[in-house]
Amino acid sequence: MAFTLTMPEVGETVTEGTIERWLKKPGDKLEKYEPIVEIDTDKVMVELPSPVNGTLKEIIAAEGSTVEVGGELAIIDAAPGEVPVEIGPPKTEGAAAAPAAAATRSAGAAKAETRRPDATKPGSGRTRATPRIRRLAAELNVDLEDVAGSGSGGRILEDDVRAAADSAGGKAAPAAAVAEGDEVVPLTGIRRTIARRMSESAFSAPLAWLVIEADVTDLVHLRKAQREAFQKQHGVSLTYLPFMAKAVSEALAEHPYLNASWDEDKIILRGAINLGIAVGTERGLVVPVVPDADSLSVSALAQAIADLGERARANKLRLEDVQGGTFTLDNTGAFGSILSKPIINLGQSAIVTLEAVTKQPRVVSDDAIAARSVVAVCLSFDHRVLDGHQAGAFLQDLKSRLEAIAPDGTIE
Repeated sequence: MAFTLTMPEVGETVTEGTIERWLKKPGDKLEKYEPIVEIDTDKVMVELPSPVNGTLKEIIAAEGSTVEVGGELAIIDAAPGEVPVEIGPPKTEGAAAAPAAAATRSAGAAKAETRRPDATKPGSGRTRATPRIRRLAAELNVDLEDVAGSGSGGRILEDDVRAAADSAGGKAAPAAAVAEGDEVVPLTGIRRTIARRMSESAFSAPLAWLVIEADVTDLVHLRKAQREAFQKQHGVSLTYLPFMAKAVSEALAEHPYLNASWDEDKIILRGAINLGIAVGTERGLVVPVVPDADSLSVSALAQAIADLGERARANKLRLEDVQGGTFTLDNTGAFGSILSKPIINLGQSAIVTLEAVTKQPRVVSDDAIAARSVVAVCLSFDHRVLDGHQAGAFLQDLKSRLEAIAPDGTIE
């Protein structure tokens, strides 16, 4: 039986993906869950697995093409008796999670359709352009059918649209002046995506910001005492981040409005605590997810975070690694930052940062002053979803959990 592989839904805010590379060619045998194609999404590059055992019959979406969620990618001949699995974001228990996009559908209707013409040529009847590029073209009165894309696989880029507008006498937005000695760096796809998503978040959500300091002297002593043994036992470095991740995950369970989403006429309190960890890579910022982080120990969190970070920097994240995040943690302190104001990840209600641990004088008892290890924790939150007293209570809880770590304790 033939099925059509379609673009899955990677997350609530992702509407499309770009075909970077096909890992299989027509006629190749496929095993269920075997990677079949690399897709560049708003979030990250992912490998899409085959939903069935079978044979790749036909590739519909060429490398370099941009396909919206639900769009056709390929035709697969499934082995007899095969039932395709669904590929999409996991459903969140107790929450109104977005439904997963079905990975396949019967190819009978698709077979009856006229195959789309090559999209790399003007006037082909099909254009490779993102919704943002289509909106720009409409604003500048540019017909995309007449535009030859200069991007990978004939994708139409912003510069192509503006050039077409200029040649037609349209009114393109003025470009920034470039002086002698300046270097012009073309935007990568992920850089454009980050810019768009951060702008959408900043201008759609009324962002509020709070910061609190925690005395983590005992945590510093514990980490110093356990660091070498932890490295030998688990094979990863022991940083402050997994302790923070554990404290954040436990605090979120007590403060559900921090683990929520705004949905215009309602607020969705997420049932699962899926912690996104911001990771800087050469391609840009990505946020892989630790699912059910509240159920994990510090050591398990350390290993999960190390694994995600390593694979993110190597561009080896899987589709499920970037799905279903409900709250984001950013380790800005790794750069020596002592205060920051992060922008909330789209679809979430808050983001928290762990700043650098620094030595500071503090009054400890009877007006005595001592050098203590202190860290700032910064929280940005969506004021539509929660108010200052809820955000402040969360930070107080987080502070208490960090300060309660015993210097002579064990790391489970």
